[in-house]
Amino acid sequence: MVVCATLFWAGNFNIGKFASIENISPFTLAFLRWLLVWIILMPFTYKEIYSLKKIIFKNFKFLFILGLSSVFLYSALTYKALNHTQVINASLFNTAAPAAIILVCLLLKIEKTNIFQLSGLLISTLGILAIITKLDLNIFLSLDFNRGDLFMIIAIISWGVYSAFLKKRNFEISLLGLVQIICTFGLFLLAPAFFIELNQGNSININFNLFYILLYVAIFPSIGSYYCWAGAVSIIGANRAGIFLSLIPLFSSIFAIILYDEKFLFFHLIGTILIILGLILSNKKITNA
Repeated sequence: MVVCATLFWAGNFNIGKFASIENISPFTLAFLRWLLVWIILMPFTYKEIYSLKKIIFKNFKFLFILGLSSVFLYSALTYKALNHTQVINASLFNTAAPAAIILVCLLLKIEKTNIFQLSGLLISTLGILAIITKLDLNIFLSLDFNRGDLFMIIAIISWGVYSAFLKKRNFEISLLGLVQIICTFGLFLLAPAFFIELNQGNSININFNLFYILLYVAIFPSIGSYYCWAGAVSIIGANRAGIFLSLIPLFSSIFAIILYDEKFLFFHLIGTILIILGLILSNKKITNA
């Protein structure tokens, strides 16, 4: 289950790149993806959501932030990043998500941090810098970064906000019900961006490729991964399952090399090593002397 979850998420990066080749605008893809998810889930969740309407209104700001940070910012900016950067770059940045969660928790004082987490955050940040600068000091000094890499950094920070706030949930709801509610808030935010793209002349070319793209992103990374991930965590635990997240950039890179002839270069290796070292250090527990 955990391998399937990471495989579906990895596929999302490659499908996002394929969508950019097909000239499907990022906010349009994100809107249509989550609209289809909303339609698929509604028959299974509407009764539960109706019964929780008072709780939903009471936690309106909290749910708004979850929809803003995940459905709106993370998904749309990931697709936008893939218009300008490699699949390998985008997926490697995703390995820094735990570091982004630590950063957000630190800044918003959601959880206490220790010296190992702060050190791990610093090392992971160096790994990100290695990737966006390609280990070229001139790129760093001139600040001439790839736009796609910068969009991906914002997306990862947004995911950090989503994950950090998710820990503050104080009401019971099913996984599908929560996804449905977050999806609803996200769609309200995505709708204006979707119509702006249409007004700018970004028309939707309705064909089989669009159908296949939407079918994949709506079912596999949006519903399938959440289901498989939740099932895996319940069986083997969050810590063991978390180790498998490193499969996302591995699968993404393999697909990108095969499908788009991308190259895994030396700066990718150095950046990956630094990010993983940072994550290992972040998970180190402080023991009493």
